[in-house]
Amino acid sequence: MKQYLTKEKLAELKKELVELKSVKRLEIAEKLKRAKELGDLSENSEYFEAREEQGQLEGRIFELEDMLKDVELIEKTNAPAGGTIKVGSTIEVSKGGQNTKFFIVGSNEAKPEDGFISNESPLGKAFLGKKGGDTVLAQLPNGKKAEYKILSVS
Repeated sequence: MKQYLTKEKLAELKKELVELKSVKRLEIAEKLKRAKELGDLSENSEYFEAREEQGQLEGRIFELEDMLKDVELIEKTNAPAGGTIKVGSTIEVSKGGQNTKFFIVGSNEAKPEDGFISNESPLGKAFLGKKGGDTVLAQLPNGKKAEYKILSVS
């Protein structure tokens, strides 16, 4: 599945992957070696904890590698007035007389409390493909619907 990431987030994920594959793998291998040296593995809690940690680490490595296979970089767009909303767009909307700015991002960078909404969220999906001046009806997490007026797209 395509992952939409900013350059900064892509660099952060690549750095994490390198760290996990080099430093963290070696740390866990050392823990496993020490635990094995303690003897009987059937009742060795240090060994089981290290194996659990190893499983979590390998899961995260797999997740990152899978995520980085199909990345599309999000570029901040400078859409002309009336431009279409897409991933990377900054939009200003009005709901109930209150204006809010949103930045449409991929799901890995969503922080709704900071105005970064995912292109996969109900609100993000409702905005995609729309233009300034459009009115959007979006399903909220509580099951209610909210009406947003798109003031600007950039």
